[in-house]
Amino acid sequence: MSRLRGAGRTTSALVVMAAAAALLAPHPAQAAPEDAPRAGGKGTLVRTDAGWLRGESTAEGRQFLGIPYARQPVGDLRWKEPRPVKSWQGVRGATAFGNRCVQTASWDPGYENPSHTEDCLDLNVYAPEGRQNKQRPVLVWFHGGGLTAGAGEDVVPDVFARRTGSVVVTVNYRLGAMGFLAGKGLDAEASDRVSGNYGMLDQQAALRWVRANIGSFGGDRQRVTIAGESAGGRSVCTQLASPTAKGLYRAGIVQSGAYGDCAAREREEALTQGAAFAKKAGCPEPATALACLREKSAKEILAAQAGFDWGPVAGGDFLPVQPEEAYENGSASRVPVLNGANSDEGRLFAYGQFDGQGKPLTEAQYPGALTRTYGAELGAELLERYPVSEHASPTHAYAATQGDKMFACTVLRMDRTLAGRGPVYAYEFADRTSPPFASIREAGRTFDFGATHVNEVQYLFKHFGLPTPLDAEQRALARQMVQYWGSFIHGGAPRAEGQPTAPDQRTRPGQVLSLRTASAGGNELSATVAREHLCDLWDRADSAPADAG
Repeated sequence: MSRLRGAGRTTSALVVMAAAAALLAPHPAQAAPEDAPRAGGKGTLVRTDAGWLRGESTAEGRQFLGIPYARQPVGDLRWKEPRPVKSWQGVRGATAFGNRCVQTASWDPGYENPSHTEDCLDLNVYAPEGRQNKQRPVLVWFHGGGLTAGAGEDVVPDVFARRTGSVVVTVNYRLGAMGFLAGKGLDAEASDRVSGNYGMLDQQAALRWVRANIGSFGGDRQRVTIAGESAGGRSVCTQLASPTAKGLYRAGIVQSGAYGDCAAREREEALTQGAAFAKKAGCPEPATALACLREKSAKEILAAQAGFDWGPVAGGDFLPVQPEEAYENGSASRVPVLNGANSDEGRLFAYGQFDGQGKPLTEAQYPGALTRTYGAELGAELLERYPVSEHASPTHAYAATQGDKMFACTVLRMDRTLAGRGPVYAYEFADRTSPPFASIREAGRTFDFGATHVNEVQYLFKHFGLPTPLDAEQRALARQMVQYWGSFIHGGAPRAEGQPTAPDQRTRPGQVLSLRTASAGGNELSATVAREHLCDLWDRADSAPADAG
């Protein structure tokens, strides 16, 4: 992850603007179906700029699934910037999710098999039933999965939409090598001469679709909040720094997404990785690598994908400088931001590294694990600051170091930086009794995950479309969290009935809204989160030169 690049953006910026205009341009008129509504915002038959859609009504409202928002990136469009979707004749059914983008199998429910489908640029819209005098605010959700996995269908936000009176859109975008491959041949094709941002540009194409069409579903195109968790949160903090996304949203929600300071790859780094990937995929000759890769099947591309850093690339019109620099120099969007993380983020990753492999970390192994991860000098300090005696197990002690470094302290640093360019509200999800999310629920019988990475999602939405076994206190907390998120997307500070308002870091720096059940003390404004996560240590360590040891 690292720094910057610049010049020669005028011509490519015009290309980007022209593409945006094409996405918003009206399509040829089609005759309206006989049962078409006279105005948008109600019913399951809706007109978009590409044609008519028929969704369905559920107990929670209306839903429209598998809507194409761009031309499918197959054939000659593989590793091309998203193009406007082609119009269709008649009424297109919108009652089933579209394809998932290319990815491996995983432990998540429904992901038992890999996906090799490239025709995946679809989105889903959830809207309450009935009319109201004015259009509803819109939440656009970017899924997590490390930018290599997941899909918009991973959350079903129909209850959230009804309770908050909002329209919610969930988005598929290209992943892994399909979404983030960079190469010299691809640079030559890119409008800004910097390749490797296809997945991020897909997200912007989805936002342009929302701007053009969401009014037909009862949504307000001027009140769009972008949100996401983990890689989805990273996507949001990247889009906040992207000049080509400005004007497409009015607020952002970053859930556990600030890890690594949202850093992008530098162009040369991305090109080096791209060349190594091409060689691994069986296309070693630079002059023919791109043509060779385009001849490979999705299955072959996926087979070569492991071991590389797939993520956005800085240096072009999409991301002229690193997100952190954009926040500091004032070029980032100045919209309100809700930013936070979970109190036990690292437990998911430590479990996957040790206990989940059948090799729980022992007390004798703990010092060596710290040294291998952090180097000898910092590892020795961590052994004193994170003693095993203060944690449930050596794995949990190691997990605390990971969560504090990667998430808690990075989020608090990002709060301070963001406060210089606009409103930023801080939270921490701290329900340590929360049930492990569906993918690790069985493992949670023998391992205490606490408030780990991803666990807050099930308090807001149906995660993987499944019910979550919340008890009465947790259901109350879930209702409060929906109110906090809902009030924010309606345009105010995050509030919930009878609860403290989330603190704005411009006026209450360092204070964090701690989200907890009533028996754990309830929601409160905490000034001790930085101290609890030893951020004095991590801020110093992260600002020091890299330890070669």
